[in-house]
Amino acid sequence: MTRRKMTATDWVVDVAIALAAFGFGCLQLYLSVNLLVPDEAMRRFLGIEALVPTASAFAAVAVTTLPLALRRKFPWPVLAFVLFAWVFGQTASQEISLSIVGPLVALFTVAYHRSRAEAIAAACFAALFVLIVPTAMRPSYLVQLTLIQNLALLAAAALAGQAMQLNRAYAEEAEARALAAERNRETEAQRRVEEERVRIAREVHDITAHSLSAVSIQAAVAERMVKTDPAAAEAAIQEVRATAKNALAEMRAMVGVLRSGEEGPETSPTAGSDRLPDLLAYLEGAGIEAHLDDERYNRASVPAFIDVALFGIAREACTNIVRHAQATRATITLACQEKDGQRQVVLVVQDNGTAPKPARIETSGHGLKGMEERVRLLHGNFQTGIGRDGGFVVKATVPLGAEGPQNGTSPNLPDN
Repeated sequence: MTRRKMTATDWVVDVAIALAAFGFGCLQLYLSVNLLVPDEAMRRFLGIEALVPTASAFAAVAVTTLPLALRRKFPWPVLAFVLFAWVFGQTASQEISLSIVGPLVALFTVAYHRSRAEAIAAACFAALFVLIVPTAMRPSYLVQLTLIQNLALLAAAALAGQAMQLNRAYAEEAEARALAAERNRETEAQRRVEEERVRIAREVHDITAHSLSAVSIQAAVAERMVKTDPAAAEAAIQEVRATAKNALAEMRAMVGVLRSGEEGPETSPTAGSDRLPDLLAYLEGAGIEAHLDDERYNRASVPAFIDVALFGIAREACTNIVRHAQATRATITLACQEKDGQRQVVLVVQDNGTAPKPARIETSGHGLKGMEERVRLLHGNFQTGIGRDGGFVVKATVPLGAEGPQNGTSPNLPDN
């Protein structure tokens, strides 16, 4: 008995197969040798008599086929039963040749649902029963031909069952591998995103520490000068107010990525756009001709956390160029501009290498997800695609105001 849980659909299918096998067996009785060998002299030569199927013959067909409705629930008992019934019916009525369709379906079921050893054992078991029939019947050419035919059909049924089982196992394994790969891809992407958030949180830690230090110094000046030089104290207080306002705006923009326990006094200093020449040296060290265009970029007018984030994006883009692009030339463009009355900063990193296919970007370019996460948190727009002169382009546009466009991707990159 199999442990397989049968559903209503399974039972309906098995009953339909049993009825189809019964119908095929009955049809074979009608298409007997009387029709297949219409010549009387040939039938006598082969030892065949002209016969008409009887009710007992149809009953024998029913006994060898209808139990197939239980074939998946009881594969071995059904195989043994239909084989016994087929041999008994065939030897009891030697004038009629019963169809072997019932034993064939039962053998196929065992071979499909059981192991290879069981499939071989079932095929040998069925072959022994088939070999019994000629010994109990009058010898003739037709009996010998039928024996060879039945043995060949049994072998084909066993092989077909095993082949279907292997195909099913292969399909299930392929599906399992695909699901596992998808889970691993999502886990890796999430891990990279979390790492990027921790990195941004550390950068905000440094920016906040700098702002609070400035506030503390200015507050101390105001405290000392409030009685002796009220004007200087007022100026210091205004500076404190401006510094605190900027720090609050930066914290409001990045508070979503702060994670408790990740920052500490060991946090390393952050790198900004003043380190872009280091990226040029990195590209040139890899044999890539590099060019930097930052003449239209005013670092003093850009908040520190945006400047740091843009440098991180440029660094990741340059790393991808060295690892994947097979490029000989790369350009980094950083500029401040005004569009639709809104100030924004634009970073474009472009190479002349081989642009990766979308499938490759999705499966292996986890750095793109980190860059996209940075820009999204800054209310900016992140775009990747093929440049007008070929190669791959990474473009990040970040607003310098309180509001910014929503994050998106597009392969058609606009001009700066």
